[in-house]
Amino acid sequence: MYTDIRFRDRREAGRRLAAEFLSYAGRSDVLVLALPRGGVPVGYEVARALGAPLDVFLVRKLGTPGHEELAMGAVASGGIRVLNDDVVSALGLDKQVIEAAVEHETRILSDRERRYRGDRPATPLADRIVLLVDDGLATGATMRAAIAAVRRQSPKQLIVAVPVAPPETCETLRAEADEIVCLVMPTPFYGVGFWYEDFSPTTDEEVRELLAAGGNPRRSPQANTG
Repeated sequence: MYTDIRFRDRREAGRRLAAEFLSYAGRSDVLVLALPRGGVPVGYEVARALGAPLDVFLVRKLGTPGHEELAMGAVASGGIRVLNDDVVSALGLDKQVIEAAVEHETRILSDRERRYRGDRPATPLADRIVLLVDDGLATGATMRAAIAAVRRQSPKQLIVAVPVAPPETCETLRAEADEIVCLVMPTPFYGVGFWYEDFSPTTDEEVRELLAAGGNPRRSPQANTG
């Protein structure tokens, strides 16, 4: 646990996080999956330190019509959909409503994947040790959807790795991931951005540059604090 728990920026947070995974360095079965946009600079530094490939994993919440904040499920990279059966059943949502929401969010997700990855196909996850990385967690709702979606693709091991999150969120996710690594779990929490000196938005251009460089230090892009 760090005594100086504020991070300079996402890249510095990623370097601190990478130190927790040095035993995985050089393994051919390790893959770093970052949740864009903010998770990509963090994931880049982890992938770079381990010599592992880096890819993005996009998740879009399926909001319930009329109650968009209530998730009836999610769609994710690779054409994966995860439904919250309890919500669907309790609200009596019919197939047509669900399919319309899935189609809408899948179009948005596909557009963003093309924007970030271009024509490169998504990296297969089966039999890989997947490090699922973000710049921090609050409620963990998006990460839970990502975990469920990644599970559908049969990874060998699924590890959630974040620089900062409230302790109760980390505890909840321990039951869903094989392992969770969270550098700092402050109380009170205040929000992810509070724990960064620079929490300026990560741009689409930065995401593309970091993905193109991947885990190859020879292709390291100019450090960006965004």
